[in-house]
Amino acid sequence: MELTKISRARPLPLDDRRAMIVDAVIPLLLEHGRDITTRQIADEAGIAEGTIFRAFGDKESIIQAAVDKFLDPLPLRTALRSIDPDLPLEQKVHDILFHLRARFAGIIGIMSAIGMTGRPPGHGGRNEFAEIVAEVLEPEAARLRLDPTKVAYLVRIIAFASSIGPFNDAHPLSTDELADIILHGIVTRPDNDNEE
Repeated sequence: MELTKISRARPLPLDDRRAMIVDAVIPLLLEHGRDITTRQIADEAGIAEGTIFRAFGDKESIIQAAVDKFLDPLPLRTALRSIDPDLPLEQKVHDILFHLRARFAGIIGIMSAIGMTGRPPGHGGRNEFAEIVAEVLEPEAARLRLDPTKVAYLVRIIAFASSIGPFNDAHPLSTDELADIILHGIVTRPDNDNEE
């Protein structure tokens, strides 16, 4: 009888292993905050607990790496750049709001979960964000009452405020409703009552 050799799975390079662990930690942080255990992390990542310490050294280093990844602005920038400038204005405003609201809700969630106060690190990319959104809106510039860069900041303010629970919990507004308000305001028709 011929014995077949069972080969072990090839170990991941350290950077890949660390990335896998960080990906497993993010949802745990959002659910449990800093109270997560290395056992929970290991179970979520499907690895031995010792592997965590070989990859990161301690739990605090894992948490910091997960927060850094979560707060990285590159995925938002990539998502905003992927919005087709040839889409109708209504769709572009909706998509911009959708991505911004998801980003702000995530940031607020992770900061709350881990007890972070103040501004998150890396908050200085506002100008680049405005440039990206302005590029998406530029084909519609003639239809806009404001410069596309000012529209970008207006949309950002609305997305941020609507992502803060206490501001939006009592009367939640959907992304569709917010996009409609940005595009059409709160007035249903021009006021012609004074014209006779």
